[in-house]
Amino acid sequence: MFHAITRGSVKLVERYLPDPYIFVLLLTIVAALAAMLVEQQSPMQIIQIWGDGFWGLLSFTMQMLLVLLTGHMLASTPPIRRLLTRLARLARGAGSAIILVSVVALAASWINWGFGLVIGALFAKELARQVRVDYRLLVASAYSGFLVWHGGLSGSVPLTIATEGHFSQDQIGIIPTSDTIFALFNVAIVIALFVAVPLVNRLMLPRPEESVYVDPALLAEEDEAESTNDRPADKLENSRLLALVIGLAGLAYMFHYFVISSGTLNLNIINFSFLMLAGLLHGTPRHFLHSLNQAIRGGAGIVIQFPFYAGIMAIMIESGLAATLSEWIVSLATDKTLAFWTFMSAGLVNIFVPSGGGQWAVQSPVVIASAQALGADMPRAAMAVAWGDGWTNMLQPFWALPVLAIAGLKAKDIMGYCLIQLFVSGVIISLGLTFL
Repeated sequence: MFHAITRGSVKLVERYLPDPYIFVLLLTIVAALAAMLVEQQSPMQIIQIWGDGFWGLLSFTMQMLLVLLTGHMLASTPPIRRLLTRLARLARGAGSAIILVSVVALAASWINWGFGLVIGALFAKELARQVRVDYRLLVASAYSGFLVWHGGLSGSVPLTIATEGHFSQDQIGIIPTSDTIFALFNVAIVIALFVAVPLVNRLMLPRPEESVYVDPALLAEEDEAESTNDRPADKLENSRLLALVIGLAGLAYMFHYFVISSGTLNLNIINFSFLMLAGLLHGTPRHFLHSLNQAIRGGAGIVIQFPFYAGIMAIMIESGLAATLSEWIVSLATDKTLAFWTFMSAGLVNIFVPSGGGQWAVQSPVVIASAQALGADMPRAAMAVAWGDGWTNMLQPFWALPVLAIAGLKAKDIMGYCLIQLFVSGVIISLGLTFL
């Protein structure tokens, strides 16, 4: 029965889920029509909001592109590739490969979401080189690890409200991570997902005659052209000393940032760390640039689609539609069920506003006011927004773009499996937020 449900989900998505670029165009139209109907905005007002907001995520787009590039470059260094190869050898068959990639992706995403996306995808490719396993499910399993990111160390909502001077401090004060990330209910949800996600992925493994395999030769990295030292420029490109000096300078900065200044993880420091480590571990500028040329080929989707998502976010936020949706769903709640309805509303809003920090900015006024009026647990309500944001990433292909770029697949290839994880994880998270 489970295989039948999975096959139906995969066929449904393969038939009806368009390319992510078409998906974002359709979402733009849906958001615009909803804003006009619900918020009584004129077509020209919506078009102006959309156009003004179209470039609102330029810095974030560059950050996300660098997550893809620097993560790919770091993972392609000889030491990391050897480590991934050794880990892949632990897989004795298709089933163990699915479980292994799920656990690695979950652990990496809990540490940092960008790290998890890249490592999961690259590890899936390495497993596919060594084990005969359905490649679609293997990559979907890598992406499913992304479910836990907002309940982990890089969760933008819990980190925001734990930071001195955050925009809601006058209403809720500082909420430490001991009440959010490390609270019993959140830890229990994370542990439950660490058990359920690999098992569900394993149960979805199709029969051999239904599986889609990939030729390992197609996943091989392109060999680097032979280098020469005929010119002074060649000597610079092959200089280990030059790479070492810059790499050690980067390590010195990272030591000062984390140890001396007690800095926290964020996108910029993650990208900086990956970039410096990649330069150091590749050994020479020439090897480093070769890995960049390989990595950059998969970044087209991010570059062209993220501005459209910025436009959708502008429509949702500036028109008031996101707040209206949140208010409508949260109005159904009591003090006991506020977390559940907040989770559901956050999942819906995330389809149109796929940004954890941006979503908290949109929903926090509604959630904070509702929690205070009902006497509900504020940290739990905030984490409900966080989990809702992470939950429907199994339906929204926005964050799958880096994974798909690395793996060389289309969204329709993996989202059918992710749809099953959407339903299973939704039950687990809802129960944890409501009853623990």
